Amino acid sequence: MNFFHNYIPKPVLFSIGLFEIHWYGLLMVVGGLLGLYWVWVLFNKYKIKESELWDLVLYWVVFAIVGARIYYVLYAWDYYRENLLDVFKIWEGGLAVHGVMIGGFLATYIFCRQRKLKFWLVADIVVVGLAFGQIIGRWGNYFNQEIFGKPTGLPWGIPIEFQNRPGLFKNYDYFHPTVLYESLLSIFNFLILWLAHQWRLVREKYLPEGVIFWSYIFIYSWIRFGLELYRLDYSPLVFGLRWAQLFSAFLIIFSGIMIGYFYRKKK
Repeated sequence: MNFFHNYIPKPVLFSIGLFEIHWYGLLMVVGGLLGLYWVWVLFNKYKIKESELWDLVLYWVVFAIVGARIYYVLYAWDYYRENLLDVFKIWEGGLAVHGVMIGGFLATYIFCRQRKLKFWLVADIVVVGLAFGQIIGRWGNYFNQEIFGKPTGLPWGIPIEFQNRPGLFKNYDYFHPTVLYESLLSIFNFLILWLAHQWRLVREKYLPEGVIFWSYIFIYSWIRFGLELYRLDYSPLVFGLRWAQLFSAFLIIFSGIMIGYFYRKKK
């Protein structure tokens, strides 16, 4: 914990001439690949053709990245409308999880319609990989020194360089590591989803298709709503709530309704 408390992260892992490897991009790739492993495991358990997974990955890469970037650019449009070329600098950060969810959902739906696969079953599988990917991928924000929380005197507070601190907090040295909090909570989310699949594989009638997907949305939305109470990065306010909080509140209600709907539908 001492190391975490004193280490100042840098966005670049290493560079060779003009070529740079950024922690953000590296961790996004590693998180994505490890998340994909768990999806592959579940595809095999449900006896879905492995070739379908690799074709689906191509859809995900395009839809998830584009969706994540579009969502973030719209979210921070005040900046990007004055810096249009920065829209394409994905390696510098700026991929929104909510955008990944929307893009991935659309990609999975379109693919399943084309291949005549059971959409809600595939969606249930995909969110397990997404939850695991978040455990690792979020750490890219840590190395970029972004989306940290409010000042804190706790021993696990992280140091943030002066130029990266918001204007009102320039005189504070240590801040809540919201990335750490989200990573730990994502482990919980992943375990719940994984165990739910094991439950279904043994006793299918107790868990209708679609319930695991909406359970992921429900759990993650609670996580995100709580973390937004700590975060200091810019966010437009709507009805006194940060935008991500409002969207998460909507998803909590909607996903709860959908879970109930699928259970009633199964009966």
